[in-house]
Amino acid sequence: MNENHPNNYPKLHNAAWPGVVGKGDGGEPPIDLDTMLDLTAAAEVDGVKFDGFDLFLYLPHIDIDATVRSDDAIKELADKARSRNLAIGTVVAPIWPPTGGGSAMGDAADRKKFLDQVRKGCRVAKVLREIGVRPHGAVRIDSAAGVEPWYEDPEGNQKRIIETFREACKIAEDHGEQLAAEGEICWGGMHSWKRMLQILEGVDRPQTLGFQADMAHTLLYILGYNAPDDAILPQDFDFRDQERFNAAYKKLTDALRPWTIDFHVAQNDATVHGSGSHDKTGRHCQAADANGKLDIPRHAGYWLRDAQGTVTKRIKHICWDGCMFSNATMMDPKTWNDILAAMVAVRDGNGWGE
Repeated sequence: MNENHPNNYPKLHNAAWPGVVGKGDGGEPPIDLDTMLDLTAAAEVDGVKFDGFDLFLYLPHIDIDATVRSDDAIKELADKARSRNLAIGTVVAPIWPPTGGGSAMGDAADRKKFLDQVRKGCRVAKVLREIGVRPHGAVRIDSAAGVEPWYEDPEGNQKRIIETFREACKIAEDHGEQLAAEGEICWGGMHSWKRMLQILEGVDRPQTLGFQADMAHTLLYILGYNAPDDAILPQDFDFRDQERFNAAYKKLTDALRPWTIDFHVAQNDATVHGSGSHDKTGRHCQAADANGKLDIPRHAGYWLRDAQGTVTKRIKHICWDGCMFSNATMMDPKTWNDILAAMVAVRDGNGWGE
């Protein structure tokens, strides 16, 4: 406990995957896992440090196939965390075709590849939990499908995604894990808040499949990028009208909060961005970006508090997501101190003590 910051929940995590996502493929080189963890462990604001990190189960950070052959690679991950006094939280299963997976709305072979990767991710998560380095968190998935192919057969593709996610739930349950489906406008079937709800309700396994809310991505749900019919506000909305924006934000969060089991703190300037092989999606701005449209502590509260304004205490850790920051930005310690300061403000305003 810190006398200036008495809340110690939710725990504050950084994400390791910004060192990988959007890197390579002719762009900037990836940043290795040890460097990302060292930057995380070194950050400190007013005596508060990060409690842990969330992990992308893919090269160059981890060889997911090596974890099938033995537990050694998983134990190495646990050692990396413990040596820096960090916990591990949510892990991202590499379910996309370029990483060995397949589309959740694809043919039988594609869907088998998707489920095989979910199985590997759940096994890693389970072993980390059993080792004692992972007290909470989920296994993150998405549809691994693009938006344009989804629109070729919206209802048929949606049905296939739901069926695939149901099978993924069986795998997760066999491992004692939960799946968190990330709402992001670049994933077919999950590119709209209404379609995301359709998947969650269609799978109908709330004890196993929940929603991962990312503040940068879900802002674009409101504006209807890739799904104009589901927009709550027009894309040319004037964000100086905070009353109208907050009403729209409340409509979104009231719909998705009951399903939310994992939460990413982030900033967004209401534009899309992409780099490397990652499709265009919500731009992750730096925490103090003057163009950011979110009051981070306030709008995080829309997710972390119920409709009556009471902290739900449902989400045990929150994670910062800064995908596609430049390497120069990520190698600057000030970046992580600014991020940590934003995370502390979220916990001060919407957390609790235990």
